[in-house]
Amino acid sequence: MNSSLITTTQHWLDRFVIHYSICPFARRERLNNTIRYQIADGLSMQQHLESLIIEAEHLDSQPKTETSLIIFSDAYQDFDDFLDMLAIAEEVLIAQGYEGVYQLASFHPDYCFADAEPEDAANYTNRSPYPMLHLIREASIEQVLESYPEPEQIPERNMRITRELGASYLEQLLAGCRQAPDQS
Repeated sequence: MNSSLITTTQHWLDRFVIHYSICPFARRERLNNTIRYQIADGLSMQQHLESLIIEAEHLDSQPKTETSLIIFSDAYQDFDDFLDMLAIAEEVLIAQGYEGVYQLASFHPDYCFADAEPEDAANYTNRSPYPMLHLIREASIEQVLESYPEPEQIPERNMRITRELGASYLEQLLAGCRQAPDQS
């Protein structure tokens, strides 16, 4: 089961995030095999938060690993529950001394921006096959953004692309990643 969760996540990265350059930096990390994929097992939020700290410690000790995706296969199916966990996860990172070291990005199958309607295709910039936390090295982000033209335009560009593609197409694309993890 765990390998299919990772394969599905990799398909989502390849077919959506990288293909449409939603994150213009993901391609390099995927090609360099510097993305770590971890399944957060356990039933409690406490266990999931411990998994987050374990990933931060892994990144501390493994400089060749650029980023970690923590995948929740069975937990946080409700988006509001996920947001509650995310808020606590951010607090835990700060309490553990990781503020300014790692940035936390979030993805969920039902992601909806606070000011958006649920059917807005722009929500797909953060929709994924499973609920996920993305732990990113802040120093790496800063370094890459220094040489990237107009990085502040990335969110607007992504919203434009997803709206042009349309929610129906993106829903099918996401479903295809979930249904065919063994096909390229």
